[in-house]
Amino acid sequence: MSETERSEAPARAVVQLPHFVDGRARESSSGRYADVFNPATGAVSARVPLASAAEVDAAVAAAHAAFPAWSETPPIKRARILFKFKELLDRHHDELAELVTREHGKVFSDAKGEVMRGIEIVEFACGIPNLLKTDFTDQIGGGIDNWNLRQPLGVVAGVTPFNFPMMVPCWMFPVALACGNTFVLKPSERDPSASLRLAELLKEAGLPDGVFNVVHGDKVAVDALLAHPDIAALSFVGSTPIAEYIYTEGTRHGKRVQALGGAKNHLVVMPDADLDQAVDALIGAAYGSAGERCMAISVAVAVGHIADELIERLTPRVKSLNIGDGMNEASEMGPLVTAAHRAKVQGYIDAGIASGAKLVVDGRGHTVAGRENGFFLGGTLFDEVKTDMSIYREEIFGPVLSVVRVPDFASAVELINAHEFANGVACFTSDGGVARAFSRQIKVGMVGINVPIPVPMAWHSFGGWKRSLFGDHHAYGEEGVRFYTRYKSIMQRWPDSIAKGAEFTMPVAK
Repeated sequence: MSETERSEAPARAVVQLPHFVDGRARESSSGRYADVFNPATGAVSARVPLASAAEVDAAVAAAHAAFPAWSETPPIKRARILFKFKELLDRHHDELAELVTREHGKVFSDAKGEVMRGIEIVEFACGIPNLLKTDFTDQIGGGIDNWNLRQPLGVVAGVTPFNFPMMVPCWMFPVALACGNTFVLKPSERDPSASLRLAELLKEAGLPDGVFNVVHGDKVAVDALLAHPDIAALSFVGSTPIAEYIYTEGTRHGKRVQALGGAKNHLVVMPDADLDQAVDALIGAAYGSAGERCMAISVAVAVGHIADELIERLTPRVKSLNIGDGMNEASEMGPLVTAAHRAKVQGYIDAGIASGAKLVVDGRGHTVAGRENGFFLGGTLFDEVKTDMSIYREEIFGPVLSVVRVPDFASAVELINAHEFANGVACFTSDGGVARAFSRQIKVGMVGINVPIPVPMAWHSFGGWKRSLFGDHHAYGEEGVRFYTRYKSIMQRWPDSIAKGAEFTMPVAK
């Protein structure tokens, strides 16, 4: 079936989704449900259960029971299951992408890219036998050898956002499982179906029951995970206020926490930049996925005389965005995830106008023929944005690009470094000296030089600075291995090498 044919498929019946615990689907007993929408049509497509604390406890209990055997499974055998899982993900690539598009709204090609990024993390985790290799020192002194181990934590949990329902869970559980942990995933209740399909494919790949579990829910479920004594660590991606809450509550309960928060990503356009490339980059990075990306560019920093020409070139491109159902292959941008989120983004546009920013392109009131009830919003462009405006200070998470004008490079760096968020940043320039200075001086976790969305590959790690990250570890890559394991140092010697009598000094090399 082509993308065009998919967009014309008949409306699906509303389904009631289960949890996935101890290797099988489980109906909810909480009696609480939330609606899952198809954002392109505005229709309810599913009902997702909101777990009670008791249901969370059942998932944790299943993971706790599965941990001893799974943690003792040789890393190569764990890797073989992940290899099989990766093969299944390849086979079901389009199916997973369609689940994402139908519940999130992003265009199908973008959803396929998200699935691919998730697969890449699984590929990285397949190398766990090599990643868990550690160091050994022979004969440090007195017949003593010293080496270290990296051992799994136990039951770990992940709480993931709506904007990447396939990729962000894959930032967490493949590495966690490869390291020998068992996992409880609480996906976003707005687009939960991809997580259930991942659980089914893991089981098909041969993962033992209880090693990976999915519980849906809201704050009740999250708080139950944070307080549960058998959860050793929790990873989170979402807004900064919730990330800070997760970090504070999790660490208060003695857990290791990795909480990735919000963003306000800037793209600096220097006067010597290739303007065609910069404009293309801004259109894709600001309006792709309707701006619902933690690495979306929401601020263009125009340096010097380039500002007027940048606005002149951006304006017709924003106005001509092809907005429609994400399953239509012609669409460049889909709807926002819910009506409530669209209303929130429209509120920011209203606030920008009220604060004196110049509205160049107004996306409010945009409708799509045949999808009049969908949660669509047109691309919006502001000029002459000031740093005290809410549209500059706060994360909008929608298709709204603000242009800030600064006189020179030093002012651009100072502007960005003063912001509380420090997730991603980009600089477009033809000057190698400027690029080097920008990379070194900017206080942001992920930096792109002529790359608008510098999301690291699987064997590197993802994470911001300042209030974009709470905790000591970035996500996936080698940082993920460190997060999901404990370091242990072992010193050993044998009786025939032990000197007679008590020793009152620390072991030293002799």
